[in-house]
Order: sequence, then C-alpha cells, then structure tokens
Amino acid sequence: MIPALYRSISALTSAGGFVQEGAEDAAQDTHGAEDATHGAQDAAAHAAEEHAEEWGTDVMIHHVVDANYWEFAPFGEIHLPEFPPIHVGGLEIDLSITKHVLFLMFATILTVLTMFMAARASRRLDAGREGPKGILNAIESFYLYLRDDVVMANIGHGGERFVPLVITLFFFILYSNLLGLIPWGATATANIMVTSALAIIALIVVETAGFVALGPAGYMKTIFFLPPGLPGWLKPIMILILAPVELIGKFSKIIALAIRLFANMTAGHLVILALLGLILTYGGPNPVGIIAIVGSLALALMVMFLEIFVAFVQAFIFAMLVSVFIGLIRHAH
Repeated sequence: MIPALYRSISALTSAGGFVQEGAEDAAQDTHGAEDATHGAQDAAAHAAEEHAEEWGTDVMIHHVVDANYWEFAPFGEIHLPEFPPIHVGGLEIDLSITKHVLFLMFATILTVLTMFMAARASRRLDAGREGPKGILNAIESFYLYLRDDVVMANIGHGGERFVPLVITLFFFILYSNLLGLIPWGATATANIMVTSALAIIALIVVETAGFVALGPAGYMKTIFFLPPGLPGWLKPIMILILAPVELIGKFSKIIALAIRLFANMTAGHLVILALLGLILTYGGPNPVGIIAIVGSLALALMVMFLEIFVAFVQAFIFAMLVSVFIGLIRHAH
C-alpha cells in the first residue's frame, strides 16, 4: 500500500502546486483580484480532473496483480530474474520469478522458521527446561489449538497423520496474507493461481485420504452413491443422476476454497486503494479537502486493521475446511 499512498500524496502535492501557480499568474494579471480567484479555481478544477483520471480501476488493479518487478516507491523498483520458458510438447512452462513467487518464498521461509522454533521449544519443554515464552508461547498455543480443536476434532482417529499438513497450510497462508500488509509487500493469496494450487493440494490430500481409509470399493461409493432400499430397476437411473452430482460436489468444495481466499484478500486491498483514491478526488488545500484527506486515511487505517483480522480468519477457515473434508470422506457411509 506504500506505493499507492505515495502516488496519492504526490498527485495531491502537484495539484496544490497547480492551484498556487494559477493563483499567482492570475494575481499578476491586470484584471485584479477577481481574475486571480477565477484563475485559482480553474487551475484547481483542471488539476482535479487530471489526477482523477490518473486514479482509476487500472491503477488499483496494478497494485494487486502480479508483476516481474518489485516496486519500492519512491525509491524505484527491482526487476526480478526472468528465465526462458521450458516447452514440454505444446505446453509452455515459465519459471521466471515474479513478485508473488518471491513473496511465496518469503512465506515459505517464515513457515519453516516458525516450525523450527516451535520444535526447539517443544524439545526444551520435554527435557524439563523452562517453558516457551513470548512469541514461542503464542506459536505453541496456535499449534495446540489447531491440533486438538481443528484437526483431531474433525478427523478423529488417525487424524494425527494430517496435523503437520494442516498446521503448515495455516501458517503458510497466514504469512502470505500478512506479507501483503507490510510496506512494499505483496499478497500472493490475492492471486487466483496461488489459491487454486493450494486448493488442488487439498483436493489430492482429501481424495487420497478417503481412498486409503475406505479402500477402492468404499471410495467408489462416494461417487456412485445409492440410497438403501431402492428397487433394482431404479438403481441405474439413480446412479446416472447422483454420480454427476457427487463429482460436482467434490470439485465445488475445492473451488470454493480457492475463490473464498482469493476474493477476501483481493477485496480488502481494493477497498484500501479506493479509499486512498478519494484523496485525489476530493483532497486539496482547503477545509473540505483536508477533511477528505484525514477521513480517507482514517478509513483506510481501519480497513487495514480489519485486513489483519481477515488474514487470520481466512487462514483458519482454509485449515478448518481441509480438516472437515478429510474427516467427512474418511468416515463416509
């Protein structure tokens, strides 16, 4: 959000400059103070129109979408490495590092460090030394809550095998969400390709867990489901009706995971950018403009705090639903 805020302040400053120049030019004119006032008003209107055109949907989307550079306004930008694409048959695979890929790497490093510190604290606790304090205590609390009240509560017996996966997903998504709220950061989870990849991982884990727990015959019943007590002639008809519904249900749950995370993280950023854009539309060196500036910044700050809450909630919901889906298919009847 720092580049967006810098763009708003820069545009507002230049708008003020246009007003001052217009007033000075008109004041020097022979027509007197009345022409000076009209000159200032015309310059202000011209500046407002010019900068309102600069801040639109394209500008807001520019701050959300992926790019091959890392923007450090007002200091410039860092161009990220680009590699020639790999061609596999008719498929082109681009392994270039983009802004979102870079912040996925940062989220991965933070997740590994978090788990490493938690493991060290756990070993220290088992050895009879002092318990974890500060941030390690908070991490342990998150871990125990996710293990006991999310994974084990929803999966049941045998759920301990899925604890590392679910907790890793939680912290990875959480860090990916929060990294977009720091200065010059980027939210990788505001990219539908990233959330789709996470959802595909969840789909593979869920279906594999069901296949292992139920066996081939039991797993097929989760697709070709027949209510008990049906007459023989009705069974083929019900299979033709219910099998597509069951297949759609398997994929719709995963699609909802991807879209929910993507939409929530994108919407919050666009709201903040829209509020900052109000500075360009209504801000200026006058009482109304000052109120617009202060009000826009206050609202943007409130939404930023709400975004922090949403970052935690969306990571928790993703981890919770993955646990629920695993538990449902493992205990399917």
